[in-house]
Amino acid sequence: MGALSSIKGVMPAIRERINKGLPTLGTCAGMIILAKKSQDRVVGETGQTLIGTLDITVERNSFGRQRESFEAELQLNLPAAGARNFHGVFIRSPSIKSMGEGVIELARLGDSVVAVQQGNVIGTAFHPELSGSTLLHECLVSLIAGQNSAA
Repeated sequence: MGALSSIKGVMPAIRERINKGLPTLGTCAGMIILAKKSQDRVVGETGQTLIGTLDITVERNSFGRQRESFEAELQLNLPAAGARNFHGVFIRSPSIKSMGEGVIELARLGDSVVAVQQGNVIGTAFHPELSGSTLLHECLVSLIAGQNSAA
């Protein structure tokens, strides 16, 4: 995704729009590309092209490769909706190894942070679109609605 975005020259435009407040939800690989820094659990530093608007460091494939994919129950702590149970679907998922100032932890799986929010950007290590729940998508829509009401 990062390489194709770079080749097509869209990375600066995407970064600028997000930095200007575009509500954004990055799931799994989407969260990785939004991160300021990324490394792979096995390979280490990858030099992957990143948008870099979410002040986190992620570890790619943190829970293993494709065959180690799994599902788990999570507790999401959403600023606008409070604590909610959520069924997380983890497919070659990353985890968040460090967070900068202003990044709010939304969910953990054991010792690993797996969901965060920084202003207009939400990042998840899991796939909410496969969970059967629209909760995180509703949060994104709320960010959009809040942006539109402020305009």
